[in-house]
Amino acid sequence: MKISRKQVEHVAHLARLTLTEEELERMTGQLDNILSYIDKLDELDTSRITPTSHVFSVCNAFRSDTVQESLPRNEALRNAPKQDGEMFQVPRII
Repeated sequence: MKISRKQVEHVAHLARLTLTEEELERMTGQLDNILSYIDKLDELDTSRITPTSHVFSVCNAFRSDTVQESLPRNEALRNAPKQDGEMFQVPRII
């Protein structure tokens, strides 16, 4: 057995889960099955496999940083629920 009932109880406590006796038994069995399956994957020879961080090749999706005119203040304030012509007005939060 890869995981004990005590370990499942500990993890449930950390996750603030209240499990019944039946749920504890079921979770212990399910987690043990999952960990046993992971052990089977460890049997594979992956020494010649290139490590990847993503299944598909991902390239930088950011645009190049170019200097441009900013949005004029009156346009930025046009859709504001409250403004005074100079800035947004928001409720005071203390």
